[in-house]
Amino acid sequence: MVKLRAGVIGVGHLGQHHARLYASLPDSTLVGVIDQDQGRASVVAQKHGAQVFSDLPDLLKQVDIVSVAVPTSGHYSVAKRCLEAGKHVLVEKPIAVLPIEARELVELAKHHRCALQVGHSERFNPIMQAMRPHIRKPVLFECYRLGTYSGRGTDVDVVLDLMIHDLDLVLSCDPGPVEDVRATGATVLSSTRDVSNARVQFESGCVVNLTASRISPKAMRQWHVFQSDGCVSIDFQSRRGVIGRRSVEPGGKLTLATEEVEAGDGEPLKLQLESFLHAIRSESRPIVSGEDGVAALELAHRVLSAMGVSLPHKT
Repeated sequence: MVKLRAGVIGVGHLGQHHARLYASLPDSTLVGVIDQDQGRASVVAQKHGAQVFSDLPDLLKQVDIVSVAVPTSGHYSVAKRCLEAGKHVLVEKPIAVLPIEARELVELAKHHRCALQVGHSERFNPIMQAMRPHIRKPVLFECYRLGTYSGRGTDVDVVLDLMIHDLDLVLSCDPGPVEDVRATGATVLSSTRDVSNARVQFESGCVVNLTASRISPKAMRQWHVFQSDGCVSIDFQSRRGVIGRRSVEPGGKLTLATEEVEAGDGEPLKLQLESFLHAIRSESRPIVSGEDGVAALELAHRVLSAMGVSLPHKT
């Protein structure tokens, strides 16, 4: 089987790992990379036996697939050029800044018959994959995604930078249409909101409380999910979880029986890229499709609107 020729656009904090994995996976070969920092691009390319490109059209002539790992504000413009060139695209999350841009990318992918996958890598976290079957008709989610300040991702609000991971995950649990969104946020160290709390209520009655911060003294990525027959707790960092099930003791007393779960050490990004390559080969819908990316972004914008954040509207 001929390997798919891959290129990575943006080889910073995350893109360098896309390059590493394309170079190591059996179904792909890393042809080239491009980055505004030529020195950084040269280091990554040399490490993996690839070529450095200074011009995007030149890179696109040599590849079948690309990962777009530039800052969020550039996702739309770069992904658009790649799709227009007929290349399969994995764009890091969020798919774009504006929903209208995201929808345009989805239509471009359909028109050019290209795979479009969005890099919501938490979907591929082994603990989420292990716990997902136990999340059934949830009535309440408590989601915490806290990080220490690094300066990365501050071109957008924390809702698009961090909270969108949990918005996508919640929507993947199929809670139904959104009924109401309330939110608040604050700017602390950057020029955009660094912390946000949101409450999303669905028509099904399910309620989701989300807290996202990039200015916390300690990182945390946890979920607590409550449903009529028990609860599920997930720690995305330690990859451990607890399943609580309602049970009846002798004498009829109700209690909660718990089971601890520890997931494997599979690399979520590797699993994500393998999934992307499989979708291309099989001509199937990616696990995190462009449409999924649009849905998460639209909900993120409802959170931003509830926070009073006004983003420019593309016409």
